[in-house]
Amino acid sequence: MKFPSKVTSYKESTIAVFPVVLTQLEKKDMTPSELYRKVKNKVSGIQEFMEILDSLYALNKIVLDGEVLHYVG
Repeated sequence: MKFPSKVTSYKESTIAVFPVVLTQLEKKDMTPSELYRKVKNKVSGIQEFMEILDSLYALNKIVLDGEVLHYVG
């Protein structure tokens, strides 16, 4: 996971993609694969996408209900 630092700007960090993912889930609940298809041009790959989901889950911003991701808020 790329954190903002002296070397990595906020725009280049993984945290900058959090709002993109959350905006998609605010519109509609979806499976991780559907969500990945929506945001794949904003993330560097599946590994970064999974790190984003892990982080948002740990921050209680999303929940996984069966196979569907829900935005908690």
